[in-house]
Amino acid sequence: MLVLKDIEKHYSKFDLNCSLEVQSGCITGLIGKNGAGKTTVFKIALGLIKKDGGTAEIFGKSVEELDVKTKAQMGIVLADSGFSGYLTIQDLIPILDSLYPAFQKDGFIRNCERFQLPADKKIKEFSTGMKRKLQILSALSHDAKLLILDEPTAGMDVLARDELLDLLREYMEQGDRAILISSHISSDLENLCDDLYMIDDGKIILHEETDMLLSDYAVLKVTEEQYGKLDLRHILRYRKENYGYSCLTAQKQYYLENYPGIEVEKGSIDELMTMMIRGEKA
Repeated sequence: MLVLKDIEKHYSKFDLNCSLEVQSGCITGLIGKNGAGKTTVFKIALGLIKKDGGTAEIFGKSVEELDVKTKAQMGIVLADSGFSGYLTIQDLIPILDSLYPAFQKDGFIRNCERFQLPADKKIKEFSTGMKRKLQILSALSHDAKLLILDEPTAGMDVLARDELLDLLREYMEQGDRAILISSHISSDLENLCDDLYMIDDGKIILHEETDMLLSDYAVLKVTEEQYGKLDLRHILRYRKENYGYSCLTAQKQYYLENYPGIEVEKGSIDELMTMMIRGEKA
């Protein structure tokens, strides 16, 4: 559905150089700290900023050549964009209807009611979470084949996030669809995404299926003596700690079988990201 290959973008103090792919039937997550390049990737994928190198394709077409009909098959939520604050949802409905031939008016209204978004209140009076809900519901309202969602759950409480993630799962059940999503809330992506890309300083430093990350990756907690005897071939990153070392591995079972005396912790996405970004190569 979406392929970015050897994308380059150069600024005075930042360089992006990355590749990623979002396949049909998959939810792909992009994670990284603030300033890592996530939003730049999204904007290049949408043709909103000019790339300095590489290729970007959506539905097999260059993003620069997408026509209006093809763009209507995409649902977009960007972190720094939104609707005019002077509109109401009632004002927005005819606009969406004119923009998207497949706009599902009844379903959109039902979802707005489901998420308690008032139809006659100006959007500028909405909370941050309410504005984000409206953006997502609009992106889901016209039978899009590809969703590109940059921090879609920002500003939402736990219950609202959970319900919206369920909505995205429902969206994927209809087949031949895909989502590219970023979030600072890693637990959202752990339970949602099929695969994850980790970006740091403009470069992809890890790409893995989420199930593999959660089952095969682990953090070893070892003393200095244990570290000295450790086989480092399967250690991706390590960090010096007060008690010794933390070591990130993608071969958890190997260390469980060969080093029964060491502490092996199942790593969360947050901890894996911290180790990959702040840890040193073994």
